[in-house]
Amino acid sequence: MRVWPGLVVVALALVAGCVPVREGLPPLDATVSGQEARLLFGAERGASSGAPEVIGGYSRGCLAGAARLAETGPTWAAMRLSRNRNWGHPELVDYVQDLSARVAAETPWRGLYVGDMSQPRGGPMLSGHVSHQSGLDVDIWMLPPTRFDLSAAERENLSSISTRSAGGARVGESWTPAHMEVMRLAASDPRVARIFVFPGAKVWMCDNATGDRSWLRNIRPAAGHHYHFHVRLSCPAGSPGCVNQDPPPPGDGCDEARQWAANILNPPPPDPDYEPPPPRGPLTLGELPRQCAALLGG
Repeated sequence: MRVWPGLVVVALALVAGCVPVREGLPPLDATVSGQEARLLFGAERGASSGAPEVIGGYSRGCLAGAARLAETGPTWAAMRLSRNRNWGHPELVDYVQDLSARVAAETPWRGLYVGDMSQPRGGPMLSGHVSHQSGLDVDIWMLPPTRFDLSAAERENLSSISTRSAGGARVGESWTPAHMEVMRLAASDPRVARIFVFPGAKVWMCDNATGDRSWLRNIRPAAGHHYHFHVRLSCPAGSPGCVNQDPPPPGDGCDEARQWAANILNPPPPDPDYEPPPPRGPLTLGELPRQCAALLGG
C-alpha cells in the first residue's frame, strides 16, 4: 500500500496519544485529504488494533477494532470471500450468528448465506455499496442454504435468487412464506434499526402477517434488494461517535409500501419542476470523520 506522509503523521500522533481523537486534530495534508477514501480503505486487509468503535454514519464512516465473521459456522456461510467484506463491529458478528441459529431452529431454512458486511476497517468500498461503511450493515441472501461446507470457488460462483416480479411490485415464484419468517426473526431483534427489501415483499408480508405485527415497522421498502435483504443495526454501546439513522416513522409502514408498489405498476407523471441533484465523485478522506485517518496503514 502506498504511504502518504501527512497521513502517517496524523495516524502516529493519534496512536501515541499526542493528539486527542475527538478534538484538536491537526488538519490533514491537502494531498492526503483529497485522496479517494475507497482506495485507501479498500486496500486494508485486516482490522485495526484497539477497542471496537463505530465512527460516523452508515454512508460516511469507518470502523475500529472490527471482528471477522468466520467463513463457515454451524448455521451460516460467508459468501464472496474475495471481496474481504465479512467484517463488522462485534455486535454485528454476534447478530449474524444469533440470527442464523434462530433461523435454523425456527424456520425450514438450515441457516443463512451471508453476503457483504463491511471491510476490515469499514469506510467506502471499492465497488457496490454506498453504505456498509460503519460495520453495522449486512446483506442476507434470499437463497435458502443447502450446505455450508462450500469451497472458495463455490462461494464465488453460487448465485442467490431473485424473489420479485412486476419490477418489484409483487413477489415472484421464488418467494415463500419461509422468507417472511426469516425476516420476522431478523426484524424482531432489538438491535435492528431497519431492514431494506423490495416493496412487493413488504406488501406481501403486510397482507399475510398474523399475530404480533410490530416487527413490520422495521421492514422498509427499498429499490433492488430482491436477491438479498439488508439488515442495519443501531449504534452499539461504546461508540460515542457513531451516528444513528432516524428511527422509522410510527406505524407498520404498510401504506407506504403499497403506494410504492402501485407507483411501480402505474408510474405517476414526472414532476416538471424536479431538478436532479448534481453528480458527485467518490468520497475523499477529508470528507470522512477525522478519526478515520488514524485507522489507515497501521
